[in-house]
Amino acid sequence: MSAVVVDTSVPTRSAGVWRAAWLRLKRDRVGMVSLAVVVVYLAIALATALGVLASDWSREVAVAYAHPTVLGPTPDESAQIERPHGPMLDLGSLDPLAPKAAEIEQLTRKYQTAAPVLRNTLPLGADRQGRDVLAKALKGAQISIFVGLAAALVATLIGTVLGAAAGYLGGKVGDLLEWLYNVFTAVPGILLIFAFAAVLGRGIGTVVLILALTGWTGIYRLMRAEYLKHSTRDYVRAAQAIGASHASRMFVHILPNVSHVILVQFSLHIVYFIKSEVILSFLGLGVPVDSVSWGTMLNEAQADLILGKWWQLAVATVFMAVFVTAFSLLTDALRDALDPKLR
Repeated sequence: MSAVVVDTSVPTRSAGVWRAAWLRLKRDRVGMVSLAVVVVYLAIALATALGVLASDWSREVAVAYAHPTVLGPTPDESAQIERPHGPMLDLGSLDPLAPKAAEIEQLTRKYQTAAPVLRNTLPLGADRQGRDVLAKALKGAQISIFVGLAAALVATLIGTVLGAAAGYLGGKVGDLLEWLYNVFTAVPGILLIFAFAAVLGRGIGTVVLILALTGWTGIYRLMRAEYLKHSTRDYVRAAQAIGASHASRMFVHILPNVSHVILVQFSLHIVYFIKSEVILSFLGLGVPVDSVSWGTMLNEAQADLILGKWWQLAVATVFMAVFVTAFSLLTDALRDALDPKLR
């Protein structure tokens, strides 16, 4: 009689969805390098927000248009001005206010504080007001990234809630939301942004509101399609059978199964909104004049280029290009890692 072999080993649990996605992302070298670059930029934005970096970005620390260090010191243009020659005339006997002017000058010298020493070079140069271009780029990263993150968060929240209601509830609610979607998509997005900016004015909060109100339609369309597909599946019907409410079925049962779509769209919108903020600030419709962003730096660089001062344009372009490229590559890697077909 043959012996029966009983397998007493404990069955191993399969990796969760998010853990499996993280393992796939770790195998993507481009995705991990992009993630490291994005984390560095986020750390810079946090440090500038806390005042650790670029807290004195608006202070005059160098001569106007100080060269980057690699180009050497800025030439002293005052030394090239020809000084007048000839005898110096004493007009004190002719000017009745000369004694009073001399007294005022003595008092001024007595109470005058030492003038700050302005540098002739900076690591990445200075603008026309003597401000450090590197500090401006770091502070601009904080403003641009904050605007992109905040606007993407608000737009994702609006699009997800409205898309879930339209796809799950349907009926008159779905028809009303579809009409609202068609109204917003009937006008080109960039024109809609300019229209809101002209009405609401400048300001960081205003830019976030404008971008969120004009950018929720893409997420809405995807969420509506996902909820239409998931609302008829067996696990949703089972939740209905045990008495789960509509809100519970929408946001407790269905939402976790479409969260990968939300995350990818959120990442895509961050890149889009950062570029939109740069365009608005470049055109004078974005952040206020007492703030700095990559867009305002590009706006100022127009006048600098006429004088042959190119470093502010180069620094702002490189900072923005590196972050946008890294975030775009990270988004592609997240899309591949979270693809349901790979689960």
